[in-house]
Amino acid sequence: MKFTNGFWRVRDGVQIFYAVQPRDVRLSSKRFTAYAAVQNVARRGDTLNAPLLTVDCFSPAEGVIGVRVTHHAGKRRPGPDFALGGEPDGAGVVRRDGTVTELTSGPLTLRLDEAAPWALAFLGADGRELTRAGAKGTAFATTDDGAHHVLAQLALGVGEQVYGLGERFTPFVKNGQAVDIWQADGGTSSEQAYKNIPFYLSSRGYGVFVNHPGKVSFEVGSESVGQVQFSVEDQSIEYYVIAGPTPKEVLARYTALTGRPALPPAWSFGLWLTTSFTTDYDEATVMSFVDGMAERGIPLSVFHFDCFWMREYQWCDFQWDPAVFPDPEGMLARLKEKGLRVSAWINPYIAQKSPLFEEAAALGHLVRRPDGDVWQWDLWQAGMGLVDFTSPDARAWFQAKLKALLDQGVDCFKTDFGERVPIDVVWHDGSDAERMHNYYTHLYNRTVFELLLKERGEGEAVLFARSATAGGQQYPVHWGGDCWASFEAMAESLRGGLSLSLSGFGFWSHDIGGFEGTPDPSVFKRWLAFGLLSSHSRLHGSTSYRVPWNFGEEAVAVARRFTLLKHRLMPYLYGAAAEAHRTGVPVMRPMLLEFPHDPACRPLDRQYMLGPDLLVAPVFTEDGEVEVYLPEGTWTHLLSGERVTGPAWRTERYGYDSLPLYVREGAVLPLAADDSRPDGDWLDTPTLLVHPTAEPDFTAEVTVPDLSGTPAATFTVRRDGTGLRVTARGTERPFTVRVAGGGASATGTGEVAVPLD
Repeated sequence: MKFTNGFWRVRDGVQIFYAVQPRDVRLSSKRFTAYAAVQNVARRGDTLNAPLLTVDCFSPAEGVIGVRVTHHAGKRRPGPDFALGGEPDGAGVVRRDGTVTELTSGPLTLRLDEAAPWALAFLGADGRELTRAGAKGTAFATTDDGAHHVLAQLALGVGEQVYGLGERFTPFVKNGQAVDIWQADGGTSSEQAYKNIPFYLSSRGYGVFVNHPGKVSFEVGSESVGQVQFSVEDQSIEYYVIAGPTPKEVLARYTALTGRPALPPAWSFGLWLTTSFTTDYDEATVMSFVDGMAERGIPLSVFHFDCFWMREYQWCDFQWDPAVFPDPEGMLARLKEKGLRVSAWINPYIAQKSPLFEEAAALGHLVRRPDGDVWQWDLWQAGMGLVDFTSPDARAWFQAKLKALLDQGVDCFKTDFGERVPIDVVWHDGSDAERMHNYYTHLYNRTVFELLLKERGEGEAVLFARSATAGGQQYPVHWGGDCWASFEAMAESLRGGLSLSLSGFGFWSHDIGGFEGTPDPSVFKRWLAFGLLSSHSRLHGSTSYRVPWNFGEEAVAVARRFTLLKHRLMPYLYGAAAEAHRTGVPVMRPMLLEFPHDPACRPLDRQYMLGPDLLVAPVFTEDGEVEVYLPEGTWTHLLSGERVTGPAWRTERYGYDSLPLYVREGAVLPLAADDSRPDGDWLDTPTLLVHPTAEPDFTAEVTVPDLSGTPAATFTVRRDGTGLRVTARGTERPFTVRVAGGGASATGTGEVAVPLD
């Protein structure tokens, strides 16, 4: 929200009160509270009839410093609130030297000088100033309509770039954008977002998290061009500055605070195929798709039933449409016999025609208006109500309905919707309606995920979720929502996914071929390569099927090629997934995560690193022309073996069976021998594809996980004279070592030697 009218004036109907002078500082060993006057106090009378801001400064965890700015502290706080981790007693150390008070937490220091005009300066480990809340950085504002806002501004340095704020489809670098953290069902082609996260990451090596679950308005150099401003309509605002200095360290600290991603099961990384949305389907159609994939040599891991597995007008009643699926248990068993997992679509709404509507209303499980009536409308489903997940009984009721499906043989759920949450309602637990609008999705996804954990066990729970807020990364996987079947929408989707990955989310997917409309075969084939080089891969559409043969025999070949390739890459990909689970560093990584000191990488939004060592640049053109940037070092194309030396921009051209897919110098890529499934035995004669550097003392190490993500075997590679020597720990089974780019190879156990050219 913008409050000013240019640099000198404020907008009509707005009054702003800026902190200008420290008046008192109260210290404890781990935190301090400062009191800021909003006008200069020259004499005692100046303290009368004027506001005073209370500014609490504390550290919940090492490398994280929180600031809470409060005008009137007596406002009722009904919640909800984000559940944050950290040290129970705090992690900071306070010291005072003359007029200067400092709070230090790990590599981060907050400094306040009482002898100077009001300013909160945040310093890195080297003493360099990262950012500051300066002359207009701490304030509250009132408007003629009675609203009260608290705002903060943090300075942007010259050339500083800002990322994140959720899955946003607008430009990847957020400078110059006004961003409202407010859930909306807006598709991928607008400024609205399904996944709104009040966290941004700076290219200067820090992050900022605004601890407010409701609407947060960001002005990223869009009001005051040298500042990031964030404001809430409330009496207080709380934000955390999170230290790096690398982007990975920022994400590690942020996800330690808000929650680390669960590790999805290995089978979920295989190819998902759906019925699509409004298409006609029954068991015969489903089986024709499944058998058609098998006949064409395209391994399938998951089959998904979209909305119309239930009867029209009755979403959700959690009952298979008996006219279309007369034997759901038998059908699910037959799918299981073919080696498939099954996903079913759900949403948190109960339509009036559903038999469950009357039941839920009578039990008090639906959200109500202030007058006690059940909240209803006709958008999406006629007369639908909204399950009140703030009620423990409603959560248990909802889980019981889903458990019946799990007992039938369903393995996981697509948790769709959860964004259109009204604010003219009353919640069971008394939550504030504005704060619950964004937070609702968190309760929804948590309710379903916890059921899967209970029924299927840790490591087997997985969602396909559309909406999220801060902390939602704990319940993967998330997908990019409704996009068009075009190259432009394909690029939008990637931008959104990269933005989400810099917001703490470790796993992300999208609808291969686009959701709305039917893609041109060229779009579909290019999207196949991109989709199968994402963390999760799903064929899904709206009004038309997404089986590859509908787009020609070449599409079948492309689908087969990249599905088999992903299966071979699974020891590497699951290692990256386990890293995301442990550290919060995502599987799909914007280039700046791996190359933060290369300024050319900072704006890149049409390529990414898949794990630490694979560079992927999807092709967004029919003719196959693509621009790709390769950072410093030698890069080897995984499919062709071509070697390229960076840093370099390249314009390349590819057929549908390839794309820029480069392996980083120094990498050891573990490849599975079995390409028929994503969750095979990865230690059954794996191949270690080694990309040695030219250094005479080159060493590298790679770990192959088991299906739980636990390290199963470690391979150490050393340059030994004119060759490489590879030693295995944790396995006595044979493995193959191959030097990239057409080099020598050898197979053995324990220790294997390979000559270098």
